[in-house]
Amino acid sequence: MTKNKNLYRSTQRLKIIFTIVALAIAMAAIFFTNRLAKLVAIEEKKKIEIWAEAQQLLSITDTEDNLVIDLVFKIIEGNTNIPVISYFQGFYDSRNVRLPLQESEESNDEFQARLNEFYAQLIERFRSKHPPIVLNVFDYELLLYYDESFLLKQLYYFPYVLLTVVLGFILIAFFAFGSAKKAEQNQVWVGLSKETAHQLGTPISSLLAWSELLKSKYPDDNLIAEMERDIDRLRTIAERFSKVGSIPDMEPVNLHEVLNNAVQYVKKRSSKKVNMQCHFSSQEPIFVELNTQLFDWVIENICKNAIDAMDGVGQIDVNVQKNGKNVIIDITDTGKGLNKKQFKAIFTPGYTTKSRGWGLGLSLTKRIVEEYHKGKIFVKQSILNGGTTFRIVLKARV
Repeated sequence: MTKNKNLYRSTQRLKIIFTIVALAIAMAAIFFTNRLAKLVAIEEKKKIEIWAEAQQLLSITDTEDNLVIDLVFKIIEGNTNIPVISYFQGFYDSRNVRLPLQESEESNDEFQARLNEFYAQLIERFRSKHPPIVLNVFDYELLLYYDESFLLKQLYYFPYVLLTVVLGFILIAFFAFGSAKKAEQNQVWVGLSKETAHQLGTPISSLLAWSELLKSKYPDDNLIAEMERDIDRLRTIAERFSKVGSIPDMEPVNLHEVLNNAVQYVKKRSSKKVNMQCHFSSQEPIFVELNTQLFDWVIENICKNAIDAMDGVGQIDVNVQKNGKNVIIDITDTGKGLNKKQFKAIFTPGYTTKSRGWGLGLSLTKRIVEEYHKGKIFVKQSILNGGTTFRIVLKARV
């Protein structure tokens, strides 16, 4: 593995560590908040038991001691947040419970029936959380049902709210980090591309002058024509770099011609043990808005990577079909293949599995397809030692 790949792995490892630490903090907060909620629940249970004893005392006492009566009332009135329903001899009473209102067209009997049904449903819910407290009043049972207070419910929900907030901050942090990194990469791309085009311009001009001089002295030399073709190729490369970072000029072109030309160019400069073919689902021309020079670069990059993956021996098939408003281009090789972790990683700047190279080819390819041509490119499928298929999706010209 190269240093660039190790750098990519280090960046991914830091992201994972950051995520784990953030989640660990959130889980610790959840643990301690739940523990606090359990302590509050215990205190509320003790409070409601004291409240029940005061309720029972008020029901059976015949003392004229006003101090005792006042104390009992203070205990009862002190419950301002725990919902309680009491049931005694077919009658309901409640505290800290929001009751339904009587409707204007509803009779008292109808409203009482609806109220009793409301109490019955509420008691069933309270009973599922806490067993009722049974009080003996004049040889009868007074049943008290209670629920958690609003404060306790907030404590139960707080950890999940906190976890949601933490996850939101993680997503925002990753988004901000990714945006900043992408902006920085864009600046590097533009600066590097412009500088490369500028640096290539001078020697290309010099080579053109030398070729003209050689033609005048050796007009019948066929090697000069070959040299001019390579100079034209260098000029094309310089123009491609000059377009990176700028808004490229688009024009409607026949995709059949563009792909055939790009594949033939790579084929002529590859081993004879590599078979490359284009397959079109229809002989009718397919027109798309392209910058031909940049799109040629895309096809060349993918095909050259495929040749490297096959070690110079194998088959490359370019299959093209129109699917509604889209044009689908599948480029399949018979190379070493990729594992699923590499499907997205290979498009990251600096990521490469080669012993040589900067890992910029596929990253540039993705930029050209998605940012300049508003298409998509991804690894459709890959089998280790069984080949890889890259898919490019472009908008067809209506």
